[in-house]
Amino acid sequence: MSSTYKGFRFPREIIAHCVWLYHRFTLSFREIELMMTARGIAVSYETIRTWCTRFGPEYARRLRRHQPRTGDKWHLDEVFVKIGGVQKYLWRAVDQHGNVLDILIQSKRDGKAATSFFRKILKKQSRQPRALITDKLASYRVAHRQTMSTTEHRQSKYLNNRCENSHQPTRQRERAMKGFCSVGSAQRFLASFSRISPHFRPPRHRMTATATAHRTDIAARFRVWDQVTEHTPAA
Repeated sequence: MSSTYKGFRFPREIIAHCVWLYHRFTLSFREIELMMTARGIAVSYETIRTWCTRFGPEYARRLRRHQPRTGDKWHLDEVFVKIGGVQKYLWRAVDQHGNVLDILIQSKRDGKAATSFFRKILKKQSRQPRALITDKLASYRVAHRQTMSTTEHRQSKYLNNRCENSHQPTRQRERAMKGFCSVGSAQRFLASFSRISPHFRPPRHRMTATATAHRTDIAARFRVWDQVTEHTPAA
């Protein structure tokens, strides 16, 4: 067994499959436990929770290494989320292809919060974009001026559908989980979720010969997943 799974009783195939189910579909740990039971695998929902907490961030980190170079046009947006009954703000950045660049949960959406998010993205990407697309929130102008003033900045509520659409899977997951308990747990989960879930959501609407192209693309994405989870299918 790979050192990645050392100390875990179940084989990597089962661990990786449960982590995939949790991050790709709106399933609870108990629902995944039931699905595993139907397959003759006796594993508790607490164990599945442990796997997702332990391996979700690791799989997401490895997936990032397989991601194509990000585009040079970045779309940023923020939405509110309830965490422990308190309103927080989830900031998200995607490129023009819909690839998630980063997410960050903060208590405010003022200029300081926007600047913190900009700096976090720049540190991870190690470069500035050709163009920055945001809505008309004034905080974005502050952050743009302080961190990447030479980058073209377009502010329009009509140009940012790319990032707004990227929030939808998170909203679905938030409803299924009945909200998040803490900022830390929400940040950790959404950081993994925002990398794993989109990997299995190819932009089908932009494909030609839709059915064939979709099947081919999904097969390629599962091959990457096998590499990420160190799973070699039987010949």
